Amino acid sequence: MMTLEEARAFFRGDRFAVEQAGITIEEIGEHSARCSMPVTPLHKNAAGAVMGGAIFTLADFAFAVAANVGGVLTVTTTASVSFVGTCKGEVLTAETRLVKDGRRSCFFEVTVTDELGNLVAVVTSNGTHLDKKL
Repeated sequence: MMTLEEARAFFRGDRFAVEQAGITIEEIGEHSARCSMPVTPLHKNAAGAVMGGAIFTLADFAFAVAANVGGVLTVTTTASVSFVGTCKGEVLTAETRLVKDGRRSCFFEVTVTDELGNLVAVVTSNGTHLDKKL
């Protein structure tokens, strides 16, 4: 399994998530990750709320980290997002939960909350394990 420093170094290659969106990997574990993203004007839509695409980017990135820290390249094949609340804080956090892991595929649930404890979104993601070591 990757260390936190190795994961951060590897995922610097996800330039949109890291450089543009400002996402940070806070913690990793076996099949788990916690990532955060500060809410800036870049993340907001015309109505002043956090854009769904920004929220989904955070959740998809957290899924990618959790699914790949074991060292086998895993990519998203399907994902479903439910926006269930409004971000009222200044930082969003995505936490992953492995639901099922198999030889060729995996299934995760990702919850996105703000630092005030408000549930913002729940994302489910299926991934495919490719025959490539990281």
